[in-house]
Amino acid sequence: MLLSLLFSDVEFGMKLLLILVSIIAMLPALTLHEFAHGYVAYKLGDKTAKADGRLSLNPLDHIDPIGSLMLLFVGFGWAKPVPVMTRNFKKPRRDFALVSLAGPITNFIAAFISALLYALTAVICIKYNFDSNVAYAIEMIFYYSVSLNLGLALFNLIPLPPLDGSNVVMCLLPNRLAAKYSRIRFYTQYIFIGLIILRRIPVLDIIPEIVFWPIEKGVFYISYFFIEQVGVSIFGNLL
Repeated sequence: MLLSLLFSDVEFGMKLLLILVSIIAMLPALTLHEFAHGYVAYKLGDKTAKADGRLSLNPLDHIDPIGSLMLLFVGFGWAKPVPVMTRNFKKPRRDFALVSLAGPITNFIAAFISALLYALTAVICIKYNFDSNVAYAIEMIFYYSVSLNLGLALFNLIPLPPLDGSNVVMCLLPNRLAAKYSRIRFYTQYIFIGLIILRRIPVLDIIPEIVFWPIEKGVFYISYFFIEQVGVSIFGNLL
């Protein structure tokens, strides 16, 4: 993401513009992800998130500073986890799995909508010959929104505690195995820190490349499908 941009030959003004655009695109992605968790939990009988003030679309209620910077500059990150009390659910395993999937699914939907808006903006700019910094910034906001939402969704589906994918896996495992599996969460942060460090070490950088390859390819191909195969084909024919 922006980490490579900082070390590129792009002029300083353009770097600032792209950083600003990324922040504008990132805030809704993180906010919608956590709001979705809280909203689905609330609908399934758990009012913990609402009582904690997390059933909100205000980014300040959800943003984790470190997780946000990681998402911007490294390509994966997180927000403050929404509190959930599974004992308030009628069917704890099923309902917790639904709550966990709500965040990534919402990001996929947001990415799809952003892709349509990006395609619409791009087609309008080409058709009517709009060529300005404002038009470019709007396009980039939608483009980064697609990438960040997809990256957030795919990253959270990794089956490593405490990510959403691991919660779904734990809901499928027997209680004893789920308890053992959940203990991995104590090492998860060190695993990701280690991968970030390895990315800056020649030869060893192949390890994080292999680990994050599915996410990066997933973001690329899904973005292409959403934008080119759906968005451009729809608006290219209409306008």
